[in-house]
Amino acid sequence: MNLFVNILIDGVAYSMVLFMITIGLSLTLGLMHVVNMAHGVFAMIAGLLTAHLVTAWGINFVFATLIAIACSAAVAVPVERLLIRRFYKRSPMDQMLMTLGIVFVASAAASAIFGPQVVNVPLPEWLSGSVAIGDRQFPAHRLMVIVVGFATLALLHLTIDRSKYGVLVRAAVDNPGISETVGINTQLIYVSAFAIGAALAGLGGVVGAELLPMEPTYPSRYLVLMLAVVAVSGHGSLASAFAAAMLLGVGSTAAKYFYPEYSSLVFFGLMFLMLKIRPNGILSK
Repeated sequence: MNLFVNILIDGVAYSMVLFMITIGLSLTLGLMHVVNMAHGVFAMIAGLLTAHLVTAWGINFVFATLIAIACSAAVAVPVERLLIRRFYKRSPMDQMLMTLGIVFVASAAASAIFGPQVVNVPLPEWLSGSVAIGDRQFPAHRLMVIVVGFATLALLHLTIDRSKYGVLVRAAVDNPGISETVGINTQLIYVSAFAIGAALAGLGGVVGAELLPMEPTYPSRYLVLMLAVVAVSGHGSLASAFAAAMLLGVGSTAAKYFYPEYSSLVFFGLMFLMLKIRPNGILSK
């Protein structure tokens, strides 16, 4: 029972990190039809900046995280305005090559500024210990990641699926001409949706730095993990993205406990299996 609980806690926490980092990429691809290979750059920016603000400036971890997430969203605005918007109507291959270029430039800049080594994101004391629930002790950081992940899921559900903003995003993407005719500012919708995706990546990068270590090669090192979740989710569906992250995260975590040398094989094996069974998405109709 103890082993099962440990696998469950670690697996759900890892799944939540995958979900928070990739949901912006999934929504951007599904709603805006942009293949953004540079999505991990925004997670890296937030993680490295949080570490710098805490260690060099002594800023509180929570405030540093909020500042770093805001900076990730702020960086996303000129990236979308100056680069991404020029490729909305281009082929997926053109989009991939352009955004991969952003990855290389961002990684080189991060290495020059912060160094080529892994950067530790220091956690506050209240996240470094454990929390007693009943007669069991659970890592405080893992519980925080799970709580933040579910809060993010609920907030996105209200924003994307239950609000006027979500309707405007889908309208602006599906038919920009008619949307502009009826008064929708499609350019504002595009840049705001892209910035929200970057902020979510930043959040996942910071809270998940203990599980996915922060380094200048972060955007390329974990790119395949992000694309695997997006591929299994089927793009654009919040519920599918969450289900895909849970399946891959919990499955690979369980494998790490029993057969650690085969955890990557299990992760991608599950991906291949789901693509075979549900090629249009894990929860597709």
